[in-house]
Amino acid sequence: MQRRQFLGTAAIGGLAATLSAPVLAADTAALPNLAAKAVPIGKAERVARIAKAKELMRANDIGALLIEPGSSLIYFTGVEWWRSERLTAAVLTREGEVAIVTPFFEEPSVRESLGVEAEVLTWNEDENPLAAVAAWLGKRGLAKGKIGVEETVRYFAVDGLEKAMPQATVVNGAPVVRGCRMHKSPAEIALMQIAADITLAAYRHTAPRIEAGMTPADIGAIMKAATIALGGKSEFELILLGEASAYPHGSGKPQAVKSGEVVLMDCGATVHGYQSDISRSFVYGKATARQRQVWDQMRKGQDVAFAAAKLGTPAGQVDDAVRAYYESLGWGPGYKLPGTSHRTGHGIGLDGHEPVNLVRGETTKLAPGMCFSNEPGIYIPGEFGIRLEDCFYITDSGPKWFSEPPPSIDKPFG
Repeated sequence: MQRRQFLGTAAIGGLAATLSAPVLAADTAALPNLAAKAVPIGKAERVARIAKAKELMRANDIGALLIEPGSSLIYFTGVEWWRSERLTAAVLTREGEVAIVTPFFEEPSVRESLGVEAEVLTWNEDENPLAAVAAWLGKRGLAKGKIGVEETVRYFAVDGLEKAMPQATVVNGAPVVRGCRMHKSPAEIALMQIAADITLAAYRHTAPRIEAGMTPADIGAIMKAATIALGGKSEFELILLGEASAYPHGSGKPQAVKSGEVVLMDCGATVHGYQSDISRSFVYGKATARQRQVWDQMRKGQDVAFAAAKLGTPAGQVDDAVRAYYESLGWGPGYKLPGTSHRTGHGIGLDGHEPVNLVRGETTKLAPGMCFSNEPGIYIPGEFGIRLEDCFYITDSGPKWFSEPPPSIDKPFG
């Protein structure tokens, strides 16, 4: 689930002031580093990715591909950079060649994370970086034809490329990028598994420490400290209490843990860039019959989605199966509330949200290496919401969990 934490949720009393860094560090000192043996993605795998991109460019009649900083740049080149008005980007060709264009004064820094063989094209402040790209491609006979851009490339770069290469046609490079990134390798799956293990272990550390009166910030601080101690990079801690749990991304109203109310936690970690995304919902104190019923129905919704995620099935049919089940219980219909107002799941990998999604109308067929969240939450505005989220990946024999869904509302962490 995409995260957003309102500042207002930490505005009332609680224990935030007492949860200092030394206190949290002492409390997590005994936690093991679960990422100690994690193996980062190496040069050989990135070379294989470029080779696959080369094949996909040829299959889609694309001569070259432009990629700006972000997860796709890391995926293909290892370069960890940021986006600014000064263009840094990678160019991949259908012959498997790679160039990095970057400001002259940034070259040494860019080279530090460069993980493949590449020509570095530098430009000075009074020069046009897209002209350098056009010249480099022109020398390779690629001044005409289709030039792909990764989906998130900014307009000024697209516009500049079109002006620098008037005889070329700039097209969406998604068939190449998605064709590579949607299918995770065993090395990627292994890193995502460790990230999931860390998040579950952090939950198990955090849950017994939750007390009445705590705010989302208090709980999030404990979860974050545990995640870091366990060897992960903390990505997000979305904590929704009471009525706020009925709204998938929370509420700006003050919140505190109260007996008999829902605690919804949506948290994740990264290990060498690969993400986990796990949600748990439970009741602090004694759950009501209605809370138990909704929890059980939502939990079965996960099983319905998992069972529908068969190899070769269009991704949208997973969402359809869950909605059909929920509608039989009186929720919805469709995306209406009370019920499930968001998609059943999203792709996940280097980004917390990646194509494709488990959403109505999505025709992409499930294939080995695809990874998804499974989170068909049920939300009742004005009352509470229940969201359980576990990720899975597709194998040759069907779906497999990264984290096992919990058995009951009384055992939310297994």
